Amino acid sequence: MSSRNAILAAVKLNQPEKTGLPGINSFETNTKGSLEKFAAILSAVGGNIAYVSSFDEIARLILTRHGESVRIVSPIKELTAFNKENLASITHIHDLQNVEVAIIKAHFGVAENGAVWVTEDDMQHRVLPFVSQHLAVIINVGAIVPTMHEAYERISKTSYGFGTFIAGPSKTADIEQSLVIGAHGPRSMTVFVMSS
Repeated sequence: MSSRNAILAAVKLNQPEKTGLPGINSFETNTKGSLEKFAAILSAVGGNIAYVSSFDEIARLILTRHGESVRIVSPIKELTAFNKENLASITHIHDLQNVEVAIIKAHFGVAENGAVWVTEDDMQHRVLPFVSQHLAVIINVGAIVPTMHEAYERISKTSYGFGTFIAGPSKTADIEQSLVIGAHGPRSMTVFVMSS
């Protein structure tokens, strides 16, 4: 028997007893997601929040903040001002390289960390929220869960393809522990909380 096989055999013989996975009942809460906590955490991680009641209001705020001369895209049919190009027809992701603002919907937000859950159906292209200079995300005011445990419970009940949590703009503190926002992705993220 080779020394490799002898080592593997010894490891196999000396395994610890199997134990069951711990229950996570202690993480269950009866509280609803807190919009105030979501807003506070989102702000703490560099994001912005805006409370709106219509898609027209979102369009006005986006145009006021970024102007009409930049490339603003959205797969959301209600945002007709930004549907000048069909994102579904773009086949090369490099064609999205000069997107200044991307506006997408999220399924829900997480109060615990200020993250939003988005899926490929909401983006048209997986890369869209990561290559744009500024990211705008729309969530319903009632679609906030308290913790990531509830978020994963909600995700497990639906079949998704690609999905991801996004919490604030891109950031890093790798160099000298100095926080840099917009290091390798969007320089800003605004979550529009829709009340109706």
